[in-house]
Amino acid sequence: MRFRPCIDIHDGKVKQIVGGTLRDTTGDKASGLTAGVPGNPAGGTGLKENFISDRNSEYYASYYKKRGLSGGHVIMLNHRGSDHYDMTREQALAALRAYPGGLMAGGGIDPDNALAFLDAGASHVIVTSYVFKDGRIDMDALSRIVDAVGRERLCLDLSCRKRSDGQYYIVTDRWQRFTETRLDSSVMELLSGYASEFLVHAVDSEGKQQGIDEKILSIIKESPVPVTYAGGVGCLEDVKMIRELGEGKIDITVGSALDIFGGRLALEEILECIS
Repeated sequence: MRFRPCIDIHDGKVKQIVGGTLRDTTGDKASGLTAGVPGNPAGGTGLKENFISDRNSEYYASYYKKRGLSGGHVIMLNHRGSDHYDMTREQALAALRAYPGGLMAGGGIDPDNALAFLDAGASHVIVTSYVFKDGRIDMDALSRIVDAVGRERLCLDLSCRKRSDGQYYIVTDRWQRFTETRLDSSVMELLSGYASEFLVHAVDSEGKQQGIDEKILSIIKESPVPVTYAGGVGCLEDVKMIRELGEGKIDITVGSALDIFGGRLALEEILECIS
């Protein structure tokens, strides 16, 4: 079990948000939210920000680098073409340059722009929306991104939400849209042939610091490739539970609960807990 650092960037600033409240808004080419998502009804902006840093992305990248924490994630939360995307992209590139080889880059990645992030220092690119079309895995698109960057430098984001049938489905477009692809062992087995890692946010728990989703942990611990869980961590007991339920196979990232993002957990406490 490893701790994976994170840097989330929105409107050109390092932030921590409640993930389920992120949506496209006026000025961001509103695309509409999938109605019926618990706690996130369609319409309006509704973005809930837990923390907005007065430090730039390079500060956090250097902070992680000094502590030898690699395999982290720089996530761009503005979509391409939106008003603030360029500022967010520049902050992402700055973080990658500050810690070459130590961080992955995600958010709007496709074969046309992936190499720019790898050239800037990303160890991997993180992709979801590009490989899903009409709610299903687009195998041609998946093959194109693999051809562009190689399996060993591709991480697939399989973040998910629960639907009314009690099952977890992969979501795309900043977690706004359900796909018809259920997160299970067969999907992970298939996709492991194309990607060397998975990242899974428990979207309905993300940013709330109110506890982890044990069901998702039971699913992803069967992943045939390294997998990182994010969502809901609020105390050290949550960290211990991820270690125990994941049988040490699941890596962890912590955002809003971390003290450097305004939370109450010190990084040193987490590292000691998982060692």
